[in-house]
Amino acid sequence: MIQRRVVVVVYSGVQALDVTGPIEVFDTVNRRLAEQGVGYRIEYVSADAPLVRTSVGLVVQAARLDEAVGPIDTLLVPGGWGLREALRERELVSWIRDAAARSRRVASVCGGAFLLAEAGLLDGRRATTHWAYCEEFARRYPRVTVDSGPIFVWDGRYVTSAGVSTGIDMALALVEADHGAAVALDMARYLVLFFKRHGGQSQFSAVLEAQLADPLPIRAAQEWILGHLEQPLPVAELARRANMSPRNFARVFRREVGTTPGQYVERMRIARARELLESTELPISHVARRCGFPAVETFLRSFGRAMGLTPGEYRQRFQVLSPAGLIVAPGRDGFAEVGA
Repeated sequence: MIQRRVVVVVYSGVQALDVTGPIEVFDTVNRRLAEQGVGYRIEYVSADAPLVRTSVGLVVQAARLDEAVGPIDTLLVPGGWGLREALRERELVSWIRDAAARSRRVASVCGGAFLLAEAGLLDGRRATTHWAYCEEFARRYPRVTVDSGPIFVWDGRYVTSAGVSTGIDMALALVEADHGAAVALDMARYLVLFFKRHGGQSQFSAVLEAQLADPLPIRAAQEWILGHLEQPLPVAELARRANMSPRNFARVFRREVGTTPGQYVERMRIARARELLESTELPISHVARRCGFPAVETFLRSFGRAMGLTPGEYRQRFQVLSPAGLIVAPGRDGFAEVGA
């Protein structure tokens, strides 16, 4: 049986899902492809061996660092609440640097990118981490080009992913690189994942952004915007929904949201357009209309200005498939219908 060796670095306070999410993907390959004689051999190593407690109290049995010798296929470095202490462990950082040199590829989940950068492995490379830590990451490691947008970034043999669940998306991408798209989709289906997401997708969603403001009148206006993007959305109408004067509404909205109502509406329209381009085969003109752009030309200019790509280029690069290999099209009632 041909097995690729996956070595997972764990430490006290490591995030459990950063470890178990990707590993479940690799283990699912082992179980689903056992008869084909391929799979992954999973090992855990730690400076805190043999028993390492995760941030939620689960205990991982690991080998000592000096026991993990020889070639490695995939070195996986997760993040976690114990990361700051782990960064001070020079033995661990040095071991990661040396182990990376004998690994075919090196991957991190969430804050694990800090350990890779601390070891000097990401200098001159593009990388990501959880959006909440990107500013600190860039300040601490100025030689790394930090991209806070994507859910994971692949630069050479280094793959860095964003927060927690994106480690699953990254692991599926690694499986796809090893065994092909059909196998990766089968694993996603078996793990009951609705979408197999590409790395370039954003860490953010329009729905989450609509829930950011604390004052209820502003949040109500945001929710109205999100539910009526296909309609004209003048400030006067939004102010009426918030039971405020247009002038006061614009002032408070900018203070709470950090942008003008008009800019926010356009951002939400672009976000909705991205969702439709990623998950449907709707013609560009229909996407523009559903997102409230009065003309296709206006949509093309706005989308190009925001994304640096045409809608067609964006769709080609980031269109997502369901685990069954299907496109998801919005139904008439706004809910999704799965279809070819």
